[in-house]
Amino acid sequence: MTIADIKKNAETKMDQSIVAFKNNLQKIRTGRANPALLDSVHVEYYGSMVPLSQVANVSLLDARTISVQPWEKGMGAKIEKAIRESDLGLNPASLGDLIRVPMPPMSEERRKEMTKLARNEGESAKIAVRNLRRDANEAVKKLVKDKLASEDDQKRAEADIQKVTDRHIAEIDTLVTAKEQEIMAV
Repeated sequence: MTIADIKKNAETKMDQSIVAFKNNLQKIRTGRANPALLDSVHVEYYGSMVPLSQVANVSLLDARTISVQPWEKGMGAKIEKAIRESDLGLNPASLGDLIRVPMPPMSEERRKEMTKLARNEGESAKIAVRNLRRDANEAVKKLVKDKLASEDDQKRAEADIQKVTDRHIAEIDTLVTAKEQEIMAV
């Protein structure tokens, strides 16, 4: 493995960490409805637990209401129960074969909780990026130790890896700030 491979590999993994972080941020509830909010809900379907999106169509009715349309008639009650029992604090209501999930308005205390959760997710993402930096730097040091690269190459590579790390951490900070503003704005 060359230094270029190590840098490219580290950057790719850091990009993946950002994507995972964005997915985690989507699950943090704001006052606005978001179908991705129900991605973590699993429903019993013929003896096994499956994601809600595999047994129903999840979409938005309006800015504050998610609609869940089961594909089979008998699934409505099970889906409603699964949403109610999830730790999302949602209270679904059936309208025939359509399930409406209104987003309750957020209290100030809940907003602070959600902001704290967003910051914690951001910190976890930063730790993941820093761990990737450490792994890349160790791989470069190993190349130098094995006499496959010079110490000058090591210094340049470490500086490049640090620049990539700084860029990813700045992106994480930007995403956390944007999420905090979204939580407080609703």
